[in-house]
Parts: sequence; structure tokens; C-alpha cells
Amino acid sequence: MSAPSVPAQDIAAQVVTNTPIFSNDATVLGIISILLGLVFYTANSQHSFWRKFYMFVPSVLLCYFLPSLLNTFGLIDGDKSQLYYVASRYLLPACLVLLTLSVDLKAIAKLGNKAVILFFTGTLGIVVGGPIALLVVATFVPELLGVEGPNAVWRGMTTVAGSWIGGSANQAAMKEIYDAGDQMFSAMVTVDVIVANLWMAVLLIMSANAKAIDTKAGADTRAIDELKEKVKTFEDKHARIPSLHDLMLILAVGMGVTGFAHLFSDNITPYFVENFPQLDKFSFHSKFFWMIIFASTVGLILSFTKVRQLEGAGASKVGAAFLYVLIATIGMKMDVTMIADAPLYFVIGAIWMVIHASLMLFVAKLIKAPLFYMAVGSQANVGGAASAPIVAAAFHPSLAPVGVMLAVLGYTVGTYTAWLCGQILQTIG
Repeated sequence: MSAPSVPAQDIAAQVVTNTPIFSNDATVLGIISILLGLVFYTANSQHSFWRKFYMFVPSVLLCYFLPSLLNTFGLIDGDKSQLYYVASRYLLPACLVLLTLSVDLKAIAKLGNKAVILFFTGTLGIVVGGPIALLVVATFVPELLGVEGPNAVWRGMTTVAGSWIGGSANQAAMKEIYDAGDQMFSAMVTVDVIVANLWMAVLLIMSANAKAIDTKAGADTRAIDELKEKVKTFEDKHARIPSLHDLMLILAVGMGVTGFAHLFSDNITPYFVENFPQLDKFSFHSKFFWMIIFASTVGLILSFTKVRQLEGAGASKVGAAFLYVLIATIGMKMDVTMIADAPLYFVIGAIWMVIHASLMLFVAKLIKAPLFYMAVGSQANVGGAASAPIVAAAFHPSLAPVGVMLAVLGYTVGTYTAWLCGQILQTIG
């Protein structure tokens, strides 16, 4: 007896269902570029509607969310697209170099010991807070532990650690290094953005009452006043309109280091695989790991050379542009329906942030540091260069570059410390 025939219209419907409308990656890149442009255009609009809208909806969330809608509704297929691979392997290393080469360790040291102490206190709060939060929640939900495969909770948490210490570039690096699954990553991106922005809102509220808080804590704010003048002088001295010459040099540094990062990883990874098989659990067998380490380290070395003067021409802005393309390609792989399935992950994220915030407030009170150092030190970790200047400027507009400097320090140490947090999480999970 022959099998029943399938109507032609059913076959056509199935093909339509499984085939995205836009399958050409060049077209998809054009679409997400337009979306990014619209987000930035509206985010900087003076129209009352958009100003109110972005008071509640972070622009970075839209950069993730809008491309995910294209994927959710079948307009594109994020899993089949090669854009994320290209962005993570080519744009990400260049982004890390351009964001790191502008770090001025001497200038950061001149901010005073308290600023640096609080920055690294924030980093410590993220590194230890994640494992503690996982242990606390696992006490009530033990099935969170012992999960094998890419959707293990601890793998997703490593990406949050990367974001909350360094930023989106470090977050993407942790996703690749610890092989976090797309579904778990999608849920953790939501936790990351929402929890981090809630904490930033708290910091902004505190900044409005900074004088009263500092007076009550007995903090000495004279250094802040001196810092305001120093920062303004530095800005006026180095800022310039970038020329084609500047932009080509920026491109040469970013892409040049990226090329050698690939060359380095292609040669050192087989060496560790062959001679140190036991180091696989430390990610030493991952080409991506060595590529990111190389790019971050070279960026740090270049910060001690004249190359860092490219920051005056906007090196970090070019790096940030690469970063937002990467963010959009990550969003292409997101499943927005995971938001409804992630309440437990929000509990983990909330506990994690409470640990970080509590440690920051405790140390700030202990060393009688001005609220400014605590707020910017925290946001330089959690929010990175995108939001640390916002918090810094809430205290005084001329202090915004201080947020950038500390955030760049976060990019510098983010890869290393997020990896360390991942090692601890892996032991627990």
C-alpha cells in the first residue's frame, strides 16, 4: 500500500516555515546595521517621547532585543548565519585592543588609592558573588547543579561575570571559552542587562544625595575637586577631530593585532594540547582563549607607548562600534521566549548583585571613601564604558572621563578575572 501523498500547499508551507526571509548574510548585516543606527539616533533624540522611553528602556537592551525579534519571527536564521562567527573572531579582538590601549595606569593611580581599592573591591564582589549566589539558590533548587552540556547554569553565569567585570566584549569571550549554549546565554543576557540597569538606577539616586551621604560617612572630598580640574585639562589637551590618517592607523592597530592574535593562537594551542593535556579544564586548549588573551595583553602593552594617543582621535569609539555590531550578532541568536523561563536566573542575578553592592558599601564606609569612588568603581565593573561615564557625570560632567578610565581598566582585567570566576563556578556546577 502506497504512502498517502502530501498536499503541495503543505510542503510549501513547511518550506516557508523553515526558510528565513533574509538568508544572505550581507543583507542581514545591512538590516542589523540599520537597527543599530535607529537605536542610537533615537537614544540621542531630544524628542520628549524618546527621552522618556530611554529613561526606562536601556539602549543596549534594544541592541540585543531587536535582532532577536528578527530571529524569533523567522525573518532571519541566527543559527545558520555566519555573522556572529565573523564578529567574534575578527571584530572582538580588535575591539578589545582599541578599548584597552587607551588605559592610563598612571592616571588611574593618581586618582588615589581609594578609587583603585574600590574598583578592585567591585571586581572581587563579582568573582566571589557569583559562586555564592549559585550555592545559595542551589540549596533550595539542587537540580541547578550537576548539569552537563552547554546549557549548564554555571556556563551561562560565566558570561554574566564577563559582562559585569569587563563588558560585552568580555561577555562574548566567556561564552566562547566556556561553551555556553545559545538558550542559556539568551536567558543570562536578559538577567545581565536588567539587573545591571536596576543597580545603575540605584547609584544615580544615591548620586543625587552624595553630599549628605559623604558628610555622614566623614569622607574627604577635596581630591574630587582637584580631580575635576585635572580631568578637564586632560580632555582639552588630547581631544581632536580624527583625520583619515588617524582612522587608518586605528584600523591598522585593531586589525593588525587581531591577525597576530590568530597566528599566536594557531601555534600555541597545539603546543598545549600535545604537551599539557591536563590543562584542558583551564581553557588552555581553546584557540579562542589564547586569541583573547593575546589581544588584551598587547592592548595593555600598547597603552605604555605613543599608540595610546590614538584615543584622542577616537580609538575607543571605533572599538565601541565593533562592539555594538558584535552585540547585535549575539542578539540574532537569542530566543526571547526564554525570558519567561528565567525567573530563577533573576534570583541568582539579584543575589549576586546584592553581594557585590554590599561589599562595595562596606569597604567604602570602612576606608571613608567618597560616594563618587564607590559608585564609579562599581559601575566601571558592572556597566563598563557604556554606563560608567553616565554615573560619573551624575556627580559632575567633567568627571565622565574618569568613568571611562576605570571602565577601560575593567576591560583590561575583565578577561582574566571573569575566567577565574568561571573556574570557581565550574568547580561548583
